Amino acid sequence: MYTADNQEVPFPVAFPMGFDVHWETQKRVVWNERERATEEQELIYEVSWICELGSWRRFLKSRRKVQN
Repeated sequence: MYTADNQEVPFPVAFPMGFDVHWETQKRVVWNERERATEEQELIYEVSWICELGSWRRFLKSRRKVQN
């Protein structure tokens, strides 16, 4: 339940059954336009289930160049 200023909100806030959020990391070779070369990068995605749509959502949270 969510509370604010030590008073209860009139309705509980709960996640639906099967609510799932996790992160996935992928290493990919991508094109770096600034350096005009390919490089290996680590891409971190937040993955969550959207009940209203009945599907998974993937959102790119961060990316960084892999140091050799």
